[in-house]
Amino acid sequence: MRGPARGLRTCVPPRTGERGGVRVWRLLMLAAGIAFGSGALTAANVADAGAPTASQWNGFTRLDFKVADRACILVVPAQPAEGRPWIWRTEFFGHEPQADLALLARGWHVAYMDAKNMYGGPKAMALFGRFYAHVVVHHRLASRTVLEGFSRGGLYAMNFAASHPNRVAAIYLDAPVLDIRSWPGKKRESKEWRECLEAYGLTEESLVQFRGNPIDRLRLIAGARVPILSVCGDADKVVPLAENTAVLEQRYRELGGVVRVILKPGVDHHPHSLKDPAPIVDWILANAKF
Repeated sequence: MRGPARGLRTCVPPRTGERGGVRVWRLLMLAAGIAFGSGALTAANVADAGAPTASQWNGFTRLDFKVADRACILVVPAQPAEGRPWIWRTEFFGHEPQADLALLARGWHVAYMDAKNMYGGPKAMALFGRFYAHVVVHHRLASRTVLEGFSRGGLYAMNFAASHPNRVAAIYLDAPVLDIRSWPGKKRESKEWRECLEAYGLTEESLVQFRGNPIDRLRLIAGARVPILSVCGDADKVVPLAENTAVLEQRYRELGGVVRVILKPGVDHHPHSLKDPAPIVDWILANAKF
């Protein structure tokens, strides 16, 4: 395992069509980088959140605390594995936790920060940067993490990986949203779409030039040789395979990246994960690059 990270890196997407919404998005990402210290793990970023509250979760110790006034969770294994590896659930903590529980049994930590309704946008990334710094310093977790993105959590996982590829050991996606035009963008009158546009500093007009979706930023992740696993149903009507994971798979392979897709025949958006998480866990243990 690698030692504590030495700095925070903020990456921005290619300059293609840098006008309107793209320019706004880039400025927001730069501001987010400044907000959580793009140069180092500063004292402000890793300030102690106070004594956590301990409880039990599926037979393991659960620690609840706050970072940047956001609710955070860290589930602790009975005996931490060498190097203190961890998996970071970016959304929907506790939903279909089969893989998380299997990794806990193998000595991994499971982490979560509540950044709901931010859709993986710049403000969420700023919060994630502070959370990452906190758990790496105060809980001595490995400097690389496995990101776990369920559904819209895919936006968070992939955007964090694109911004900080040197902090990511692998990515496990599950029916992931990888293009906001696919979800929630197909329901333009929905509350989720309005929130999503605000989260990225976009308007319907500037969206035309937007190149900040995960599927637009894959070169940054592939360049760091981060392996990706995506588990999804081939009949997903909420987050269609053809608009999300299929695009990811094709583009990532073209970039020379390692990607595996596990398809569930006839399955819609739910249920997530696999009843037997062994294929997921085995892939993570074999491919995560700490």
